[in-house]
This record gives sequence, C-alpha cells and structure tokens, in this order.
Amino acid sequence: MTRHLLDLACLGPRGLADLLLLAEEVKTHPREARYADALKGRTLGMLFHKASTRTRISFEVAMNQLGGSALLISTKDSQLGRGESVADTARTLSRYLDGLMIRTFEDERLAEWAEHATIPIINGLTDLHHPCQAVAYLLTVKERFGTVQGVSMAYVGDGNNVAHSLMEAAALSGMDLRVATPQGYEPDAEVSRRVRELCAEGGGRVTVTTDPKAAVDGVRAVYTDVWASMGQEEEKARRERDFAGFQVDDTLLAGAAGDAIFMHCLPAYRGLEVSAGVMDGLRSAVFDQAENRLHAQKAVLLTLLVGG
Repeated sequence: MTRHLLDLACLGPRGLADLLLLAEEVKTHPREARYADALKGRTLGMLFHKASTRTRISFEVAMNQLGGSALLISTKDSQLGRGESVADTARTLSRYLDGLMIRTFEDERLAEWAEHATIPIINGLTDLHHPCQAVAYLLTVKERFGTVQGVSMAYVGDGNNVAHSLMEAAALSGMDLRVATPQGYEPDAEVSRRVRELCAEGGGRVTVTTDPKAAVDGVRAVYTDVWASMGQEEEKARRERDFAGFQVDDTLLAGAAGDAIFMHCLPAYRGLEVSAGVMDGLRSAVFDQAENRLHAQKAVLLTLLVGG
C-alpha cells in the first residue's frame, strides 16, 4: 500500500518519532553514502497552486543532496490547466515519478490525488495542514532542549493550517501546547476533535484560549504565523484590527521561561504578528527553524520513497 503524508495524524506517535530521529541523523551525517546516494535515479514532482519559497527550494535541494532530482510542474502549462482530471493526471504521473509534493488549497483535492496515485503524495501545504513545517519545528525544539516530550509551547495567532499541524505534532510527541487566538479565529472544530484523540495516543496536551498572556506564561517556545494567510489578502485590514493584542513583542515574550525561544515559519511581517525586536532578537530561532525544513524534508523523502 502506498504511503502518503497528508497530515501528521497519519504517522501516529511512533511514525513521527522515527521521522524526527531520521531528520536528526541525516542532518548530522549528510554526506554518508546511505544518505547522499539514497535517492539516486529517483524523481520528485512538485506541483504548486500557491506561491512558495522555503517549501519549493528545500524540497528541491533535499532531492539533489540525496542523489535524486526534482521536477517543477506548472498547472498553467500542463493539461491540468485545461481541465484534465486529477484522477487521470495522478495515474499518469505515477508512471513517471517516484513521489509528488503538492501545495494546494482544499484538503479534499489533496486526498483525491492520494486516492488515485500509486506513488507517495506529500502535503507541501493545504488550507488545513502544513505537516513538514511542524516536523522542522519539532527538530528545532529538540536541538535546543534535548527533547520534545513535556516541552511547553504557546502558539499565538490565527487558528490556521500551521496551528493545526502544531496541534497534531504536540499531541503525538507529548508536548504541552497552548493555542491563543482571537475569538472567532479558533482552530477548525474537526481538527480539534481529532487532536483530542491524538493526545490520548501520544500523551500530549493541547488547550485553546483567547488569552495570549496566559498561553505564553512560563512556556519554553513561542510560535506565531502571519495573520492573513495566502488567499486571505482581502481580509488583511479586518484581521489586523481583530488581532490587536496578539502581536508577539518583548512584553508578551517576557512572560515565557528564561530560556524560551521564538519561532515563525516565515514569511514574517515585522510590526504585525511579531515585533522587529523579537524577530531579530537573541531568543529568535526562526532561521534555525527555516534551515531545518531541509532536514525535515529529507527525512520525509527517505521515509516515503525508500522506507527510511
């Protein structure tokens, strides 16, 4: 049966733990033959319906450094743009490629690809999930604190795809996550229901509040994301009003533990969801986290394309 990475829930606690260990190992020994040539002769397709910097480049570099190659697929220049069905395209591409990474909008569309493809489908970001970003987050936390289990963290901002994948990551890895959103911007109800089940499996704890100060109190990691995600640009002005008081600035971060780090998946907008002082300050682990996208992606590719 073909394995896919549509969200973190499909991995389970053991699968996520193994993925994290592999990311650490390949980061430490990138030039060993078991990694440098692991994907020799294999090709990853990359299909984007949304703009990308880190996802596209990290996947392409990851494939190259693992001995394979990556191929960018344009919806505008392919028959997808002229109405060819996902089912037919998925079946065809499965004859050419070894895996397909997709960044798109609806999760239902991603599931359709997975249903008809006979190669692994990797979620490069959807409306509800951003799993590879969450793996990079876990890797960064483990590097800083030596473990992820029991580490407390606050997510402050929109209950979006990043928040959803962090909730799944925390639930499966035994973390204590507090999600603080303005009223009306809470995480998706069905995702929250599934996360409660995952907490029972992985030992994590996830709580949701509308109080950012309470969420940040004493935690060792503080995370935020843009207030208006891709496709929500027309809501930008309203969201800036609604998110007043949810900026991660020096005052809010002062409530965290003394060794707390700040994280952001980028792109960041200084002066909105995060102050310049925090973004560029000594507690910022933002660019370590950005680098870890590369190592997280390598672990995903090794796991799905050759079995780890």
